[in-house]
Amino acid sequence: MRRREFIAFLCGAAATVPFGARAQRAGGAPMIGVLMAGAESAPDNQKRIAAFRAGLVETGWKDGENIRLVVRWSDGKRELITQYAKELVALAPDVILANSTPVIGTFKSLTSSIPVVFALAMDPVGLGQVASLARPGGNFTGFTFIDPELIGKWMELLADVAPGLTQAGLLFNPDTVIGYQNFVQQIQNEQKRGGISLKPLPARTTQELVSAIEGFAASPGCGVMIGPDPFNQVHLKQMAELATKLRLPTISVYRSYVTAGGLMCYGPDVADVFRRSAAYVDRILKGEKPADLPVQQPNKFEFVINLKTAKALGLTVPPTLIATADETIE
Repeated sequence: MRRREFIAFLCGAAATVPFGARAQRAGGAPMIGVLMAGAESAPDNQKRIAAFRAGLVETGWKDGENIRLVVRWSDGKRELITQYAKELVALAPDVILANSTPVIGTFKSLTSSIPVVFALAMDPVGLGQVASLARPGGNFTGFTFIDPELIGKWMELLADVAPGLTQAGLLFNPDTVIGYQNFVQQIQNEQKRGGISLKPLPARTTQELVSAIEGFAASPGCGVMIGPDPFNQVHLKQMAELATKLRLPTISVYRSYVTAGGLMCYGPDVADVFRRSAAYVDRILKGEKPADLPVQQPNKFEFVINLKTAKALGLTVPPTLIATADETIE
């Protein structure tokens, strides 16, 4: 049998092996497959995987002793997400941790039996990944990331630091995170006339990203929101530098965006999400079914402001806003 045919056979077989049979066949330590959306070298990603490992230790599991972790990093590339997802499914792990919406969607197309715990999903019900948040059904469950309410909060924070704001652009790659289209449509449908308008800024390549930001910044009263997206995550420093050059107020979900020179970040404490994900992995390894574990939403948030960047942009951050920040960078 040729190698390509053999891999295809393994993928198909793994997708249909029941959980109990998989654990029995292994005959040793359970295997946990992990597919991360971003780059391994990114400090934020190191915190995420460290928090997941720490959460496993808290529940009695330690890599190399009583479990085996197989971790892959896709560097924000669609082709690597597909390649590594197929490789992990072929290994038939006892549980998979899937980070980000495109990773989750790929696993959804590959397996209906391997338990998958997702971390930082966007609109899992709307995208058909679970039946409902309370009763996921099937083999997927986990933790969500952002929703329309969080995007609305970003718009409010931009308006607080830039009172002349009239329109906010949402930057994302439509090839990697399709959930944004649903969010944008929902917000646009609910927007009141005369308020801050929301404009989608799709960008599939680095050049499209630069063009989208530069073109949007040419209009007065603009601000840009950089949401979670594997593509965005690997271009944070470039976006921070470009926004400063264009004197454009911005906000992101990533703390590393602010440390790279971006203006603000506000979003879920992702390390906490990964720590909590480990608890779901533990429960599945001990016999619970993903179908019965409700999808959970973030309950801890972080707000960081780069006051040095605000000064460079000619913006005055209200003292009340500074007082609510978890951290300020001088």
